[in-house]
Amino acid sequence: MIPDYKQIYTDILEEKFPEKLIDAAIRLKLETLHSAIDILKFNQLIFGEPEYMVGFNNQRLRSYDEDSILKILRYQKQNELTNLQLGKQFKISRNTIAKWKTIFKV
Repeated sequence: MIPDYKQIYTDILEEKFPEKLIDAAIRLKLETLHSAIDILKFNQLIFGEPEYMVGFNNQRLRSYDEDSILKILRYQKQNELTNLQLGKQFKISRNTIAKWKTIFKV
């Protein structure tokens, strides 16, 4: 079962950032939360860049769906990035990227 991200983030915004619900761009993005990449981008839009230690601890709790993984790997191929460069950009371990490439035969 897929979580209802729209409802989760609507509740968070109503409670902590009601002024952001007025923004049409945020409301539009709230309607299009379908993949892990969408969630990560929306989190960054709402909460900004996390401090290093907070970001480090949150990274361990992330999970990616197959569609998001394939988008990330396509992005790497299109931009001719190494695993290290891609890892820094998306805050993912280069070993995780290598594992994904093996699993998805990219």
